[in-house]
Amino acid sequence: MIYEIALLPVHKEYVERFSCAFAEVAPLLSRAKGYGGHLLARGVETPELFNLIVRWESLEDHTPGFEASEDHLTFMTGLQKYFSEEPRVYHIEGEGESFDTDDDMSSAVRTGNASASRGLWR
Repeated sequence: MIYEIALLPVHKEYVERFSCAFAEVAPLLSRAKGYGGHLLARGVETPELFNLIVRWESLEDHTPGFEASEDHLTFMTGLQKYFSEEPRVYHIEGEGESFDTDDDMSSAVRTGNASASRGLWR
């Protein structure tokens, strides 16, 4: 299991519009091979910085997989005008089992259906 962490800096005046634009292109991400769910959340201290966390079965599913696809090009085209600078992306390994004390949250995270403050697992 790999997690893509994308730091998405958005122009302050476009923060609300960005959330709507992301919702429009999210189905392109969701149908990618190896996709296992995502969370998009705004920073508390820096609300113009969004954090996108995507669960992938393997690094290859994200890159070169999704990143080399037409869906990725369309996904980024739908979001690019909102960025105040280039997004930063990195990957971590893990199983995502850190919610042991809250069975409902743990289950929701594994299936990609948890709601979070200022963000959504899908």
